[in-house]
Amino acid sequence: MVYFSENNARRNMKIKTSTVTQKGQVVIPSKLRKKMGIREGTQIAFIEEDERLVLQPLTAEYVKSLRGALKGGRSPLKILFEERKRDRKL
Repeated sequence: MVYFSENNARRNMKIKTSTVTQKGQVVIPSKLRKKMGIREGTQIAFIEEDERLVLQPLTAEYVKSLRGALKGGRSPLKILFEERKRDRKL
């Protein structure tokens, strides 16, 4: 295991490695699967962040943590209705 720490970082990152198979598959180490609540059928989001690839398990806990993240902004539903209304006028 390799430990990586950036200057002024708020956290230490633990790096484990895996090899991509011919089919493009990657094995997530069992300790990480257990820690992150990843089970068979768990969906994983692949997030491009600058030059990095972040894998985010889409567990129920993660989805619950997103509640209210868009509060205060315009409602996505209102935006959709406004766009549809504008499209009808064209």
